[in-house]
Amino acid sequence: MDTRVTTDIPYYAPAGNEIELFEHAWKNRLPLLIKGPTGVGKTRFVAHMAARLGLPLFTVACHDDLTAADLVGRHLIGDGETVWCDGPLTRAVREGGICYLDEVVEARKDTTVVLHPLADDRRVLPIDRTGEVLEAPPGFMLVISYNPGYQNFLKGLKPSTRQRFVSMRFNFPGAEREQAVLVGETACDPMLATQLVGIGRSLRALKDVDLEEVVSTRLLVYAATLIRDGLDPVQACEAAVVESLTDDVETAEALMEVVRATFGR
Repeated sequence: MDTRVTTDIPYYAPAGNEIELFEHAWKNRLPLLIKGPTGVGKTRFVAHMAARLGLPLFTVACHDDLTAADLVGRHLIGDGETVWCDGPLTRAVREGGICYLDEVVEARKDTTVVLHPLADDRRVLPIDRTGEVLEAPPGFMLVISYNPGYQNFLKGLKPSTRQRFVSMRFNFPGAEREQAVLVGETACDPMLATQLVGIGRSLRALKDVDLEEVVSTRLLVYAATLIRDGLDPVQACEAAVVESLTDDVETAEALMEVVRATFGR
């Protein structure tokens, strides 16, 4: 769990009206759902908005073993006594910050039910183990995200949960915006950004290779970072992009052909 309050606003290049929509949702005390592929900027966007609004951010990376107690809190034994310890969701409510649950569908379904009273007009968090019922202050906001591409019958967001949220969809950025992201994130040469974005778009368009996920903007940023630091561009793309996408040798070689062609190798 990551908790931070910062006056520095993380770099974020908007694609449309997502900043305005987020601000309207926050002002009107509405929870927000962000859906989109891995590595397109969902987490960065939330960090940007928390800093922009001057709110503490409590980020939870959801996983199969995440329990309601991990979010709300639990009693711990220390120094011969039992002490209650707030979880990140409870802390966000108490402090009036943003609680961001990343990849919420990875959490157990019985865990996400704890969000329901906070995600409707009640805006309360019952804590059964202490008997408290916390009312969320005006500054509190609940934000969740997930990747629809990973949804299946067993691992999806229940309609009873999804319909409590205002929703926005993130997609891979257009070429110009993705180039701006790479330059803004890494201060790399604009020509290099153009080449890396071209690689990304070419790999995403491949139809005859079997990839669980296509190349993300995040991986292109990694490649730009390595190249800017002096690593050979082909080696950087192999390490940051190709080997991160597949373990299959033949598939990796097919991807590397695109990389070599881009840099004239």
